Amino acid sequence: MAYIEISADRSIEEKISWADACYRKYKKTFLEDVKIQKLLRDFQKTSSDSLKEMIDIGLVEECRKCEEEEGGACCGRGIENRYSGTLLLINLLLGIELPRKAPDPKSCFFLGTKGCSLSARHVICVNYICKKITDSIPGQALNHLREKEGTELDILFILNEKIKSVLRNLK
Repeated sequence: MAYIEISADRSIEEKISWADACYRKYKKTFLEDVKIQKLLRDFQKTSSDSLKEMIDIGLVEECRKCEEEEGGACCGRGIENRYSGTLLLINLLLGIELPRKAPDPKSCFFLGTKGCSLSARHVICVNYICKKITDSIPGQALNHLREKEGTELDILFILNEKIKSVLRNLK
C-alpha cells in the first residue's frame, strides 16, 4: 500500500510529525533517487541566489526593521497552516531542522530570530512583498528578484511532485 500524505487540514505539529516519520523511514529512498538529488541541489542553488538577491537589494533589512521596530505582521500566526507535509519533508531533505514549537505564538510557527527557519517556503511566503517595500525598492531590482524566485518556485514545484510520486509508489 502506498504511503499517503497527511491531510492539509491537520495541525502544523501533526504535519511536522508526519514529515519526520516519512523522513526517518524513507530518507535513503529519496536521497538515492538521482532526479531528487539533482532537484535538491538545483533548489539549494536557486534559493541561495534568491536570498542573496533579497539581501543585495535591501529587502531583508527592510523586513527585519519592520518586524523588530514597527511590529510587522507579514509572517503572522497561521501562515504555517498553508504548509504541506511534503514541503516540510523537503526541508528535512535539505538538512533543515523543523521547530517543535513556535518561537513567538503571535508569529508564523517558522519565524525565528534570524527570519524564516525554512529553506523551501510556501509560494505565498516567496511571492508576497508588501506595498511599503515595493514602493521603496526600484522596479528593476524587484523584477530581477522575481525572476530568481520564479526559477526557485519552478524547481520546488517539480521536486514536490517528484517526492509525492515516489511516496505514492512505495510499497
